[in-house]
Amino acid sequence: MSVIKRSSSRDAVLQEAFGAEVADLYAQAARGEANAALQRALELRSFLAIAEEQVARVRDRVHAATAADGDMDDLSADAMRMDAQWLEAALAGRNGYTAALDELLRTMPPTTEVAGSRAGLTPKIAATAPPAPAASRAGAVRARRP
Repeated sequence: MSVIKRSSSRDAVLQEAFGAEVADLYAQAARGEANAALQRALELRSFLAIAEEQVARVRDRVHAATAADGDMDDLSADAMRMDAQWLEAALAGRNGYTAALDELLRTMPPTTEVAGSRAGLTPKIAATAPPAPAASRAGAVRARRP
């Protein structure tokens, strides 16, 4: 499944920050219409969605292994230790991507401020004449000759 269709825990925050659904944000990026902040945010969101899927897989595997109606003979301390290591690694990745995405969204300028500050501006061309040449003797210092 494509990361575009996977959900992540930060989708609502991204939609609020960029004013569009996640699929539409990916479409903007595919068309080359995404600014640097959106491109980075989508990249982090893609990594986050995969990391969260990994966390869910390990969680579901642990739940299945420890289900109340499960066979006690199928339990393995070694398998549980390995699952704990996998879960630790997956959670560390998820936490890193979440922190990076939150930091990116926190430090980028608000989209309304950027768009609003540029919307009212019209390009102005300022034409200035080059400075008038100074009179040949006005304020000139004669160079000494040897």
